[in-house]
Amino acid sequence: MVKDSRPRRGSMAYYPRKRARSIVARVRSWPKVKEVKPLGFAGYKVGMTHVIFIEDNPNSPYYGKEVAKPATIIETPPLYVYGIRAYTKTPYGLKCLCEVWTKELPKDIERVFTVPRNPEDKYNENLKKFLSLKEEFSEIRLIVCTQPRRAGIHKKKPEVLEIPIGGSIEDAIEYALEKLGKEINIHEFISPGDLVDVISVTKGKGFSGVIKRYGVKIMPRWHKHRKGSRRIGSVGPTKPHVMFTTPRPGQLGFHQRTEYNKRVLMIGDDPAKINPSSGFKHYGIVRSQFILLEGSVPGPTKRLIRLRLPIRPPPRLYKAEPRITYIGISTSGG
Repeated sequence: MVKDSRPRRGSMAYYPRKRARSIVARVRSWPKVKEVKPLGFAGYKVGMTHVIFIEDNPNSPYYGKEVAKPATIIETPPLYVYGIRAYTKTPYGLKCLCEVWTKELPKDIERVFTVPRNPEDKYNENLKKFLSLKEEFSEIRLIVCTQPRRAGIHKKKPEVLEIPIGGSIEDAIEYALEKLGKEINIHEFISPGDLVDVISVTKGKGFSGVIKRYGVKIMPRWHKHRKGSRRIGSVGPTKPHVMFTTPRPGQLGFHQRTEYNKRVLMIGDDPAKINPSSGFKHYGIVRSQFILLEGSVPGPTKRLIRLRLPIRPPPRLYKAEPRITYIGISTSGG
């Protein structure tokens, strides 16, 4: 007799199922790129719509025909580079050696941390130290802040992020010093048709039971009704403790998640192409640059979405810019 089998309850890929540490997602690894450019970017989720474009995958049965796909709109105002941070490799991982801040810090950065009294003196002192330690550097990262005032999000406090630079160390140092105190926009990061990884924090759904959290089967209402039906039959061994794989009630949502290889359908500089007359639901009007990503993105409207160059791209890439024939703007999105 063959023993009955079933899929386990809940994916082990998502343990521990607890709240994210921060609403700003943390990127734990970055791809290695020979080109000198930022390896990441950030924007705010606007909502979803649908687009119609010409299928350009030669392996698709709809090749050369119009197909409709869901798409996510992300507003990507330019990032302001207010600092550079240099790292060296040690047996215990990367260690920060020094950092340089620009002379003119943005006004809203005061909402995040205390600004130095004499930023120009600090800049000259740190730059001298930065240049003297150039031989020890193994990685250069830009310290950037978002500019939510330039988006339609109705927010002032910026988020502070670290973004590595591709290419050799010498070229990365030159690029970082050139961009210090300036802005970088989405065009310097990706082009239409490229793939990106999306890292963000999902919608929070609070405390929930095992039925919703793990998909456990509801027991018949008449069976052992005094013990309940919306629960597991047994928690298993309890000594020395209940196993962590046992489905239990707890936090659902507000978890950090990564989705790989999302295709960039469009990069736009004119918000009038996508703005509905009534604005986007729960967001408002897009005011700066934006991108259209194929498919959905984790997180609710207005959530910060971090973008990264693909860390495990597929072997076959079709990098041509998609030929979009229609963008749905008749409704306010979702």
